Amino acid sequence: MSEDQNHENHENHEQHRLRKELPDEVAAEAADDADEAEAPAAETKAPSLTGRQRLAKGVWPPRVSRAQLIVALLLFVLGLGLAIQVRSNSDSNALRGARQEDLVRILDELDDRTQRLGDEKQRLEGQRTELENSSDQAEEARKQTVERERQLGILAGTVAAQGPGITLTISDKKGAVQADMLLDAIQELRAAGAEAIQVNDVRVVADTYLTDASGGRVSVDGHKIGEPFVFKVIGKPQDLEPALNIPGGVVQTLEKEQATATVTQAQKIVVDALRPAKRPDYAQSSSQ
Repeated sequence: MSEDQNHENHENHEQHRLRKELPDEVAAEAADDADEAEAPAAETKAPSLTGRQRLAKGVWPPRVSRAQLIVALLLFVLGLGLAIQVRSNSDSNALRGARQEDLVRILDELDDRTQRLGDEKQRLEGQRTELENSSDQAEEARKQTVERERQLGILAGTVAAQGPGITLTISDKKGAVQADMLLDAIQELRAAGAEAIQVNDVRVVADTYLTDASGGRVSVDGHKIGEPFVFKVIGKPQDLEPALNIPGGVVQTLEKEQATATVTQAQKIVVDALRPAKRPDYAQSSSQ
C-alpha cells in the first residue's frame, strides 16, 4: 500500500472517531447545563415551615385596617358605658331596701342641706358685692372679719349664742339611756340643721365624744351628766322637731327603753355653755 493511501485511511479513521465521540460530548454539555439550571432553583427554594411557625407569621406583625380600629374604639366606648351604668345601678340598690320613713327623712335632709347651701351662697355673694361697692373697703373687710370670727366662735363653742330652736328633755328614771342614744340624738339634730347644741352644762362641738359612766350617767367630753338630759338646740324649729319624731327615730327609741322625751319649740334659746379656745400643737395657718 502506498503512502498516500495510508494517509487517507488515517484521516478517515480520525473523522470516524470524532463522529462517534460527538454525541457523548454534547450529552455531557447538556447535563452540565441542566445541573447549572437546577442549582439556583434548589438554592432559591424556601425551606418548609411548621404549623406553629405559619400561625405566628400570620398573627404577628398585626395587620389592622382603619375599619377594625373604628370597631375596636366603638366597643371600648360601649364597654365603658356599660360599666358606668352597672356601677350607678349598684349604688342606687342601697336605697331600695330602706323604709319609706327613712327615705322621706333622707329626702328632707337633702332638701334642708340644699337650702342651707343656697343661703350660704347668697350670703357670700352679698359680702362680695358689699366689698366691691363699699367706699371704704378696708373697714368693710374688718367688719366682715369680726362677723366671721363670731360665727366661728359659735361653731367652736367659745362664745355664747341665742336664737330660735328647741329644748329636748329626756327623763330616765330607770337608767336605761346610754351614751349611744344621746349621740344618735345629737347626730339627728346636726343633720336637721342645728347650729349650736348644749347638753346640760356641756357645749357640744365637732370633736365632742360621749361614753357611758357608772350610776346611769353619761360622760360628755369627760364631764359626767345625769338625767334629766336637757338639750338646748339653736336652729329652725320646724326642721329640728320632726327630725326627732320620725318613725323609728330618737323619740321612739327612747320610749322603747321606757324613757320619756319631750320637745318644746321656742323663738329664743340661749346656749351659754362655753369651751376654752384650744391652740393647735401642730397645725398652722397656710395663709401668708
